[in-house]
This record gives sequence, C-alpha cells and structure tokens, in this order.
Amino acid sequence: MSSPWRATVLTIFPEMFPGPLEASLAGKAREKGLWSLATIDVRDHATGKHRMVDDTPAGGGPGMVMKADVLGRAIDASAAGDRPCLLMSARGRPLDQARVAALAAGPGVVLVCGRFEGVDERAIEARGLEEISVGDYVLSGGEIAAMVLIDACVRLLPGVMGKETSGIEESFAEGLLEYPQYTRPATWEGRAIPDVLLSGDHGKVAAWRREAAERLTQARRADLWAAHLGRKPGK
Repeated sequence: MSSPWRATVLTIFPEMFPGPLEASLAGKAREKGLWSLATIDVRDHATGKHRMVDDTPAGGGPGMVMKADVLGRAIDASAAGDRPCLLMSARGRPLDQARVAALAAGPGVVLVCGRFEGVDERAIEARGLEEISVGDYVLSGGEIAAMVLIDACVRLLPGVMGKETSGIEESFAEGLLEYPQYTRPATWEGRAIPDVLLSGDHGKVAAWRREAAERLTQARRADLWAAHLGRKPGK
C-alpha cells in the first residue's frame, strides 16, 4: 500500500487545525488513512523568554515581520523530504486546478502560514519557498488559505470522492466553469428542469452541458474563455 498524502502546516496557531478539515470528505478521508495532517508550532522554534517569532521591519514601516531564523528552524523540522514547501502569500502565484491536481498527485505538501506584515525574504530564498495565493485579497494569516489548498488537494486523492467522474466534470477540470445542475422536483416555483435533461438521450445531455458550460465561462470568466480558445485576453 502506498504512503498516504501528507500535509504539514507551520503556523503560530496550531489550534486552528484540523478545523473544517475534520468534517465532510476531508475528515472521512483522514479517518480512512488516505491522508495525514501534522502541525508545527513556529513558536516552538523561537528562542528567548518570550519566544518572539517577529520583529520590526528593516527600513521602518508599520507592523511586524516573521523572523528568518525562527522560520528557518521550523521549516527544517518539517522533514519535508520531496514534498514542496509552499508559503501562503497574497503576492504568490494564483492557485488553480492544474496546480492542485499536480500537488494531489505528489507525496504531499509543507505549508508555511505567514502572519503580520509578511515573512523575512531571506527565509523564502534560503528554503526555496514557493509562494501561493488563493485570491486577490488579504487574509489575517495563511491558515485559512492553507485549509483551502489542502481541501482542494484531498478531494482529488484516489478513494475520496464517491465517483471519479465527479472530479472530471466539475468547474476548471477542462478549463471551463461547470454547467448548471438540477434535481427533483421537476418544477419548482414555476421553474422547470430543461427538457433535454429529462430526455434520456445521453448525447443530447452531454452537448447541452458542454454548451451551457461554454456560455457561463464566456459570460463570467473572460480569462478562462480566452485560454479555452487558445489565445490571450484582449486578442
């Protein structure tokens, strides 16, 4: 049996985990041993009476910055092996489904959760951290972003989702947003399920879903639609 997918989270708030990852698909999968979760308290690798993990920014400015020496020791304690070390960062590369699939196909991840005004750049460079963003907004820290990444990866692990086709047909799997979904009753508040979905003709259903996915993507995500057409936005 292959080793389970491993997630190690470096944080100053280890009590936040597993949090939502204890419920639903992720929680059940962890109980089955399909993946594992470990946390490292960054404060455990600080020195001095107050176990300081941050200091004032060089050059002045507001806020505090996570210290390179403390974070470096915490990362070294993670036993990352061949797992990628990722820093959850608003300035990082946007997380997309392709990157999620690649991470899920590997042995796991080591996730560094930043806090305060950021992380000393020397720790990022020295430990080869890849910066990952879950959106163009700023969170109080990287913990919630880390949960997002873990959840996205775990649901793609073999044996986690009930039907493998669930992951194939959902949003972003083929570069398109997912088509609209319906279920019983056939009519609700005067709104009916499209007839084609009740026709029993699998070919027509597939064609309708494809067309609907394309319409939604074109209307809501010009960037995805342009990529789908094999060209860049604006061309």
